[in-house]
Amino acid sequence: MTEDERAIRELIDDWMAATRAGDVDTVLGLMTDDVVYLVPGRAPFGKREFAEQLRAMADVEIDGHSEIEELHVLGDWAFLRDRFSITVTPGEGEPVRRSGYTLTIMRKCEDGQWRLARDANLMTEDD
Repeated sequence: MTEDERAIRELIDDWMAATRAGDVDTVLGLMTDDVVYLVPGRAPFGKREFAEQLRAMADVEIDGHSEIEELHVLGDWAFLRDRFSITVTPGEGEPVRRSGYTLTIMRKCEDGQWRLARDANLMTEDD
């Protein structure tokens, strides 16, 4: 495994840990300012909208798991395909489980750090 592959895997681990901890600022720091998210049923959105959604879920417990199935580094760009599962539990409600695949593009930024630049999320709600 190359140093870049290891750094990208650590970024995913850091993302998951920060999400579990409700650490919005750390999560936002792991993405580029021009990030674009693609999810079914809505128009693409960016960092501001992502931050608003995450902050609106302050009283929600989030737990998830990412299993990287493919990772390729191409210079300052990389892409990964993973199987992702997440459980979102509102303070007073029942857990909602979603799972599926994501296709993510990472970019190595000027500071030498990898950050998430594009994400296509194909998760669906589990029965």
